[in-house]
Amino acid sequence: MSKLISLFLLSSLLSFSQKYINDSDANEDDIIKNIISQLTVKEKISMCHAQSKFTSPGIPRLGIPELSMSDGPHGIRPEINWDDWGYANRTNDYVTAFPALTCLAATFNPNLSMEYGISIGEEARYRKKDVLLGPGVNIYRTPLNGRNFEYMGEDPYLASEMVVPYIKGVQKNGVAACVKHYALNNQELWRGHINVEVSDRALHEIYLPAFKAAVKQGNAWAIMGSYNKFRGQHCCHNDLLINKILKKSWGFDGVVISDWGGVHNTNEAIYNGLDIEMGTPSDKNQSKRYPYNNNFLGESFLKKIIDREVEESVLDEKVRRILRLMLRTSLKKNRPFGSINNKQHYETAYKIASEGIVLLKNTDNFLPIEKSKQITIAVIGENAKKSMSIGGGSSELKADKEISPLLGIEKEFNNAVIKYAKGYSSDENDNNDNLRKEALSIVKDADIVLFIGGLNKNTFQDSEANDRKSYQLPYGQPKLINEISKRNQNIAVILISGNAVNTNWKTNVKSILQTWYLGSEAGNAIASILSGKNNPSGKLPFSFPESLKDNGAHYFGNLSYPGNGVYQIYKEDILVGYRWHDTKNIDPSFSFGHGLSYTSFELTDISSSKKEYLIDEDIKISCAVKNTGDFEGKEVVQVYIGKVQSKVNRAKKELKGFKKILVKKNQIEKIEIEIPIKNLAYYNEIKSDWEIEKGDYIIYVGNASNNIYDEILITII
Repeated sequence: MSKLISLFLLSSLLSFSQKYINDSDANEDDIIKNIISQLTVKEKISMCHAQSKFTSPGIPRLGIPELSMSDGPHGIRPEINWDDWGYANRTNDYVTAFPALTCLAATFNPNLSMEYGISIGEEARYRKKDVLLGPGVNIYRTPLNGRNFEYMGEDPYLASEMVVPYIKGVQKNGVAACVKHYALNNQELWRGHINVEVSDRALHEIYLPAFKAAVKQGNAWAIMGSYNKFRGQHCCHNDLLINKILKKSWGFDGVVISDWGGVHNTNEAIYNGLDIEMGTPSDKNQSKRYPYNNNFLGESFLKKIIDREVEESVLDEKVRRILRLMLRTSLKKNRPFGSINNKQHYETAYKIASEGIVLLKNTDNFLPIEKSKQITIAVIGENAKKSMSIGGGSSELKADKEISPLLGIEKEFNNAVIKYAKGYSSDENDNNDNLRKEALSIVKDADIVLFIGGLNKNTFQDSEANDRKSYQLPYGQPKLINEISKRNQNIAVILISGNAVNTNWKTNVKSILQTWYLGSEAGNAIASILSGKNNPSGKLPFSFPESLKDNGAHYFGNLSYPGNGVYQIYKEDILVGYRWHDTKNIDPSFSFGHGLSYTSFELTDISSSKKEYLIDEDIKISCAVKNTGDFEGKEVVQVYIGKVQSKVNRAKKELKGFKKILVKKNQIEKIEIEIPIKNLAYYNEIKSDWEIEKGDYIIYVGNASNNIYDEILITII
């Protein structure tokens, strides 16, 4: 401390602050305490709200820089104007477009999630961003949610396992991952005001685990609140979610940032855990230089401090958290420089895209297509050429390059004759009848038809601020697929989407690929799967119900989804996705965890380490994976566990472990999956705590939720 005092006496306030921050002998708490002591009340207040669309202010006189934020989570958003949503039209904000997080989840590969986080973190750092507004881990509740493509599927365990390495990868670069949207933002319709009612069990068992893992295992430095209400309070300033659960129970030491315009009440913003308010519409009647003073955490907050209505210590706690975030990012010593659009980033994007593609159907081994053959391939569909990095809302990107599916196919199959027809159009000015006739005219004589359809990022498709209006493929695609199949049965459908779609046309096609929004390397990745250069190994991170009524959220009617415009009740409770299908014995069109390969696998020698376990022990599941086909490939062994005769309502089975493994043809690889008994607990609503039921459990081992190879009975004593 004497060293610090001497520095203070010999230096100006600015140089003192800078030296103190860089003093290797000073701990974080002392640095923060010292800086707070030098701040005026107005300066503290200024740090709690925006100064532009994507920055919050620093303190120039102390050499404390502003915080710069950027939308993600699939790439760094183009630069926005200072005080409106127009693009700044810069030429230096082109980036790598990484695959959507649905694709990342479909890889079932946490190592790729780490690579993803490192790469996007490097691009954020190069663009001088301090906070990446992502990843998103809201649970896939309904296939109509327009923003599902930004998230990691319907299973809380899968999302938890995939989000942690992503966060760690981003933050290696001195960039904060801001995990969103906390919590229960499971639809876009009425997102700004819908009041969600959900049981404590569903809250803790389904909708919070990925956020909890992000905090307790990933050490996320920031969390973004969601737009909706939960039990009457907006989630950006919700006492239960933020104060009691996030900060007190989980011990979160980072910053809670509002979604843009998600703040509605000064007192709640002050007392219910919000730290930085962003995006509140500014008062255009004031000078454009200082409009953000009118935010809820602006002048009204200041007045309450001055009038002693609010203790300054409440403000200091917010500033303490903000400064801690700055010390980890904008004030971090020896911070990496970052990089952008380099070979490594494109390789990462390609690997994730290739490994996330899911082979849903492949009758008679229709795929892969032999490259050497001189054949005619008819490529049909708007999505074969349409850019998917633009649109969709805040995740829109300005990709340095984006290889379309058509271009990738033309490059990969250079011995083939490629004929293209649009077939359908999302542009209402186009004549879909004429487009359909053109497509039908070229498919008759083709050796293979590749129909490239699905959704897009237009309004009411996969897009922020609106939900889908229908479960069907749009723009007349089902009719066109069926008409093509009557003229040529050698048809494969390549779906591009971030959501499940109705596949009632599936019996009329040979193969189906679910390919997601794949980013810069989309076309190359798709073509590599079609040719067999890469063997598909993706698994569905959410179920494809046969129809909406087979989805738990929709089964109970409008009050369950989408609500009545004011509130909604999650009546399916804990039975989300495959939990609903399995428990209610409903066959999906394609199940959670489903994904075929060009080779074949057998799971054998499945066993548990013991038959009886104490509560503090770990279950060890052993399994041999045999490749019985003709290709090297990757398989995902999935372990589900269900309670026999539970005293509370529980799903038939829940994912509790998985492992992805590469197996060469005619080879066998042995794996072991370890599952702590504590992970079998349910949330006891009476005790408001987790509880492990003793008694019998069934362990289900397979490669999809509905494809189980063996069951093992164990007992917890």
